[in-house]
Amino acid sequence: MNDAIPVSSALDEETARAEVYGLLAALFYAPPSPDLLAQLRVAVTEAPAAGGFLEEPWRQFVGVARELSDAQVAVEYDALFGGVGKPEIYLFGSWYLSGFLNEKPLAALRSDLTELGLSRDESMNETEDHIACVCEVMRYLIAGDDVEIANLTRQQKFFGAHVQTWVPAMCEAIAAHPKSRFYAALAGFTAAFVSVETQGFDLMG
Repeated sequence: MNDAIPVSSALDEETARAEVYGLLAALFYAPPSPDLLAQLRVAVTEAPAAGGFLEEPWRQFVGVARELSDAQVAVEYDALFGGVGKPEIYLFGSWYLSGFLNEKPLAALRSDLTELGLSRDESMNETEDHIACVCEVMRYLIAGDDVEIANLTRQQKFFGAHVQTWVPAMCEAIAAHPKSRFYAALAGFTAAFVSVETQGFDLMG
């Protein structure tokens, strides 16, 4: 997972987009490492252009990261997404699209990944429809070197099928949960970012 914090005003937009996806993948895949949380707590919260749509959700998220300890964040992750049996909140697209895990949405995603020449990393415990996995695919489609795969057309298609369709509902579930504080703030930023991405792709037609 890419743990970079997207804070530099010198980054071009595409690099910044890729780094946001990488950061979301890291934060949703597992409790963040002490190093990643330390980076978050010193992250710049002012956008390069004042009044940017993501500025306030990002500021709120960094603020919560500064207020909570590493242990509190880890406990919250396990309370929301871990545990034995059914978690409080699912991080899998199939759940939001069909109401069940490992259903047709996962099969459709796997078919699209095969078309992109991508396959699941066997070291990962989660299925491909985990939020961290689809964020990693988006990061690759933005930052990858193979322009036949990593291009805006592929990004738009994958985002429309496998991100836009369910991630907002996941963010709503996280934000509404009474045990959620760090991840409620992350969900707010994630929802705002997905909204910006949706608008950008809509402009492509």
